[in-house]
Amino acid sequence: MKKCENVRSRCIKCYWDGSKSAYIEASPNRKNPWEEIKLEDYEKHMSLDSVRQLQAMNKIMHEQFEAYPVKTAMVLGVAGGNGLEHVRSEKYQVVYGIDINEEYLAAASKRYEQSSEVLQFMKMDLLTEADRLPRADLIIANLIIANLIVEYIGYSAFKNAVRRVDPEYVSCVIQVNSDDKQWVSDSPYLHVFDGLDNIHHQMEESALASAMKEIAYKSVFRSEELLPNGKSLIRMDFRKETEEILQQGAAKFG
Repeated sequence: MKKCENVRSRCIKCYWDGSKSAYIEASPNRKNPWEEIKLEDYEKHMSLDSVRQLQAMNKIMHEQFEAYPVKTAMVLGVAGGNGLEHVRSEKYQVVYGIDINEEYLAAASKRYEQSSEVLQFMKMDLLTEADRLPRADLIIANLIIANLIVEYIGYSAFKNAVRRVDPEYVSCVIQVNSDDKQWVSDSPYLHVFDGLDNIHHQMEESALASAMKEIAYKSVFRSEELLPNGKSLIRMDFRKETEEILQQGAAKFG
């Protein structure tokens, strides 16, 4: 794989996480690999008994939506909307679903037509268009849910997105693999994901926690969901350290 020389670039060909880059040798108009994966293939793979990520993620999202006293949320990498059935209209005024794949968003919108007053979907590339994300001070999006998305945009781009929205809470799920080379579980759909090798980052809990600390978010919760094939889903939640909280901490240890 050719190394990208323009490590500060945010073009579609350069994926930068602050420590390394992955370069796709293609024309500037090449699509992100996620735009070329059919939703049916993605969901069938994720729901296989040998994978079971769709089921696990659904359970986790239920918990995420209920975890904090917020009225609005934003789901980064919403895909086909798995887990959105847990959005209660009695609690939420609006939930934004963000994804780069237009087919995914169309499917999610159709699946949850009955919740159209609460759910709003936006097509966006978080690597190049994070400045289009609605800000919390305008929509009061006090919770970001980012499940299995940091792996594909890197820590730096994720921090940019969080800074833009500026929520009170951030709840992430990352996948930890016992085999770094075989990070996609074996299945009949395995080769559908070949293009993702170019943009996938191996995740580390400590690195994500450090990245969030850099933008003043403190870890407040952790859980782990074991999966087949030696993989696990780690949920890590963070809360923004407001000036008041920081002052209380300084007084405590001062």
